[in-house]
Amino acid sequence: MKKSIFKVLAKINKAILPSFTKQGLDLAKASKIQMAIFGYKLWVTKNALD
Repeated sequence: MKKSIFKVLAKINKAILPSFTKQGLDLAKASKIQMAIFGYKLWVTKNALD
């Protein structure tokens, strides 16, 4: 059940949140908000794949 919740969250994230890799964002120059979004998306993706 946990995995299915994270899969749904991953699909929502893909549709709503921006893709920083497609934008070519340099993580060293990213703002705190951008880093928080990037970390959240990474956490959801990691849990969806486990």
